[in-house]
Amino acid sequence: MTTPDHTHELRDPGAPDGDPAAALEVRGSGALATEQPARAALAASAPDPAESAPVPAGGGGQDGAGGGEEPPLSRGKRRPLRTTLIVLVAIAVAATAGLAASGSLGGKEDDKPEASKGPSATAKVQRTTLTDIQTVDGSLSYGDAATVLAQSSGGGSTPGAGGGSGIVTWMPKAGDTIKRGGDVYRVNQQKTPLLYGNIPFYRTMKSGDSGSDVKILEQNLKALGYDGFVADSTYNYDTAAAVKEWQDDLNREETGTVKPGDAVVAPGARKVSAVKAEVGAAPSGEVLTWTGTERVITVDLDAQYEDLVKNGTKAQVKLPDGTSVEATVTEVGSPSNAADEGSGDSGSGDSGSDDSDKASTLPVELKVKDQKGLGSYQAASVDVTLKSESRKNVLAVPVSALVAKDGGGYALEVVKSSAPNGVEYVPVKLGMFADGMVEVSGAGISDGTVVGVPK
Repeated sequence: MTTPDHTHELRDPGAPDGDPAAALEVRGSGALATEQPARAALAASAPDPAESAPVPAGGGGQDGAGGGEEPPLSRGKRRPLRTTLIVLVAIAVAATAGLAASGSLGGKEDDKPEASKGPSATAKVQRTTLTDIQTVDGSLSYGDAATVLAQSSGGGSTPGAGGGSGIVTWMPKAGDTIKRGGDVYRVNQQKTPLLYGNIPFYRTMKSGDSGSDVKILEQNLKALGYDGFVADSTYNYDTAAAVKEWQDDLNREETGTVKPGDAVVAPGARKVSAVKAEVGAAPSGEVLTWTGTERVITVDLDAQYEDLVKNGTKAQVKLPDGTSVEATVTEVGSPSNAADEGSGDSGSGDSGSDDSDKASTLPVELKVKDQKGLGSYQAASVDVTLKSESRKNVLAVPVSALVAKDGGGYALEVVKSSAPNGVEYVPVKLGMFADGMVEVSGAGISDGTVVGVPK
């Protein structure tokens, strides 16, 4: 006997009548087929119950009264719901795939994209000229001040030992400039002039004498306009005649001889920095201090840079306002350090002093020809850039491109597409360092070679 294929409709007891989302089919085979997903998932897109055909409360059989076939469940109305679900599922799958690709869902570290090859930044080896320079601290001033002692008026006496007799009747002011023939000071209204030279008058000069001090005297008399003699280092009758004329202009006794205290000798014009003697007092000890009239640059140079300076070496001097002038080295002193200066203090007992570790220095003086270029600065801290050796036509890279090798030495990270990871470490020999660059040489290193540098 053939088992009839019964189809009954079951409903969710809590669902309202006419809601097709709650309908389930039970077929004769006993299989439960879900026509629609759970109503909770479709509530937003379910069709209006008023548009669905009514479903009888009783499920009639094949020939049952009031039966006939069960009305269809409006499949045409449910088909868009299935399409909506398919689209939602597809979007969810795509989003999941995106999260997986970005690593947001976790996953193994090996699944991450491979890092790009090669250095993060590069530079090229370039052929250039390197100049060895060093910038050091310097001081702008009129130079070290020298002390002028009261000159002795007694022939043959030591200048400054006891001073001269009389009363100081005139003194210059601080800041005054004294030139050749100008008054340094006056005693009893007798002028003591400035003469140019490098040897002070140390004896009484008279007819028959000769020597460098005589020549200095004669050269100054010529420069001041006195004539009738020859500046030949010999003191003769003609020289004595010119001296008498000079003494008359100084309001001195016309003796024709010159004593040590009759003039002050200095290398050139002087600028008074401080006045020591007082008008009305006897001339004794320090009269004044003075400097040169041209501003100079002084540097206490580390001895390690001694090879950068010699007489005639050019340098650039940067002033506080940012302007620069050229200077020339005119004097290089002898090296000294703090340990040398303090070596005489043997009684301190401080064996832990670190003075011996301080770098040796040597005093260097530079002159500036363009005094106007120094502006109105009387004293200032400046930067002095010294130039020395230059290397032309060399290969150079930024110092930051150097890579330290295990066991010593350096290499460059040369970019090569054929090398593993896109780079090859090539050993190089170093030369001169200058201005952030370093001279390099080695196999495979040429002008234009691309190397890695820190980003």
